[in-house]
Amino acid sequence: MTSDTKYSAPAPPIPPPLRGSEAGTFAHYSVTVRLPDIGRRMIAENDFSMEIAGNLAALIGEIPEGLICPLKDRSAPDFGAWTRYIEPYLGQNWLEVPWFFAETYFYRRALDAIGYFEPGPGHGLDPFAWQKRQGLEANAEAIGSLASGLSMQLAEDDRDEQAKLRRVVKKNLWGNQADLSLWPAGDGEGPGRAEEADRDERILVDDSQNVSKFLSDKQRKHGRVDFIMDNAALELVNDLALADYLLGTGLTVSVRLHLKSHPTFVSDAMVKDVQLAIAYLYASSDSQVQDLGKRLEQHVRAERFQLVEDFFWTSPLAFWEMPATLRTELSYADLLISKGDANYRRLLGDRHWPFITPAEDVLRYVPAPLVALRVCKSEVIVGLRPGQPEELDQVDPDWKINGEWGMIQFVRP
Repeated sequence: MTSDTKYSAPAPPIPPPLRGSEAGTFAHYSVTVRLPDIGRRMIAENDFSMEIAGNLAALIGEIPEGLICPLKDRSAPDFGAWTRYIEPYLGQNWLEVPWFFAETYFYRRALDAIGYFEPGPGHGLDPFAWQKRQGLEANAEAIGSLASGLSMQLAEDDRDEQAKLRRVVKKNLWGNQADLSLWPAGDGEGPGRAEEADRDERILVDDSQNVSKFLSDKQRKHGRVDFIMDNAALELVNDLALADYLLGTGLTVSVRLHLKSHPTFVSDAMVKDVQLAIAYLYASSDSQVQDLGKRLEQHVRAERFQLVEDFFWTSPLAFWEMPATLRTELSYADLLISKGDANYRRLLGDRHWPFITPAEDVLRYVPAPLVALRVCKSEVIVGLRPGQPEELDQVDPDWKINGEWGMIQFVRP
C-alpha cells in the first residue's frame, strides 16, 4: 500500500470540459452521429419487445436537441447517484453538456429504456452481448497468436526480464485498438495492425522502460496489481494475458480487475464478460489458448485473480472525484494499470488540457503508481513534448482520434 497522496486533484487551473457543441470536433461527431448509430444497432442486434424498441427509438430521437431529463427506474441501485449527476444539466441539450456526461448518460438512459434494473423482459439484459460474443469469435486467430506468444514469453529465461516485460506491455497497449463502440464486430473496419517495429514509432509517449524497471525491482514486494478495465472481447483477452504473465513470472502476487457494474460504452467489460472470456479460452481446441484459460481458472480458484465492480466506473465523474472508499481500496495496489481511452479521459476529467501539459501535473492526485495504456481515440491528451502535436498534425491529421497512435504514461504520486 502506498501512502496517501498529497494532492486530491490536478494542479490548477483546471480547464473546461470537452462539449459536443464544439463544431468540427470528435466530441461533436460522437454526440450527433455515433450515439444515435449505437442506439440503432442496439435495436437491430436484439429481439426487443415493441415497447423496449420504442423506448430506445424515442431516446435516439432526443439527440442532439432534446433536453436532459431525469431517469425513471427509481428502484435501480444507482438511481440516487444519477439524480445528483443529472441535476446540474436539467434543461440543457445533449450538445451543451460535457461530452463525458453525455456519453455515460446515454448508456444509462438506454438501460432505463430497456428496463435493465426493473422486473420484466429487459431485466439484466445486456444489449451489447451479441457484439461481445462476436468480438471473441471473430478474433479466434488473433487470440491463438496471443496465447502462443505468451507461452513463448513465459518459457524464455529471465536474463532480460525487463526487455520481455516491455514487449508484453506494448502488446497490451495495442490491444486497445479492439473497441466495439468505434469499430463494431463484423464491419471489417478499425485501425491498422502495423508491424511491431512500425508500432514502436507510433507510441507518442513510451514509459515502458520505467514500468518494467518498477515491476522488476527486486527490492520491492509487489503484492497486487490493479487493472482499471476497458473493453471486453479481444482487448480483455489481451488484459488477461498480461495478468497471467505478471502472476506467472512472480512480478505480482495478485491481480485485481476493476470492472463495470452494468453494460456501457458497448464493449466495456463486466464481471460476466471476464467469466465468459475465461470459459471461451478454456473450451478452445487450440491447446495454448486452452492452457491460458486453465491457468486463469487456477488463479481465480487460488484467489490470486479477483474480479470487482463499482458504480463509479459507469458514472460521469472524473477520477479525482471517486468515493473515498474506492480511493482507499486503490491505494492498496502496488501499481494501477489504466486501460483504454475512456479511462484516460476520466483520469484527465475529459478536459481541454494543453497537449504539452506534464502528465505529473494532472495525475499528481492518483493514489498509487499508475501506468495509462491507451491508443488515442479522443482529443484529450497530455504529456507530449513541445512541438510534437504540430509535427503529428503534418504526419497524420487524424492522429488524435483514429486509434493508430498509442501512449504508455507512467506516474508515481
